[in-house]
Amino acid sequence: MSATLIRGSSLSFTHRGGPPGHAEVARAVSTDMSQTMAAGIAHFDACSIAWTVLYDEVVYVIDGLFRLVTGDQVLEANPGDVLWIPEGTELRYEGEQASIFYAVYPGNWKQLKGLAE
Repeated sequence: MSATLIRGSSLSFTHRGGPPGHAEVARAVSTDMSQTMAAGIAHFDACSIAWTVLYDEVVYVIDGLFRLVTGDQVLEANPGDVLWIPEGTELRYEGEQASIFYAVYPGNWKQLKGLAE
């Protein structure tokens, strides 16, 4: 496989939370491209999405204020900031007009965890 250009205009966002607020995610790199990693863009605005990550994740904040809440810790990230989130972290994704880029490893975590066919 060779390098691939993924145009932002081709991304399809899926609702992931709210109301209140709104969260949506668009996968740019999925298992049809790579078994080893996945990546995409997400938007969070006035919402709180609880999740336990089943993969290692890196988040880069594009704009807005992005918050990662883990237990009693609140990490507030601004544009240009990077967050490292290890597998097994219980968290809440939150944001105020936040756009992020994320990358996860392994990309086929759903299959590995028995959550996909």
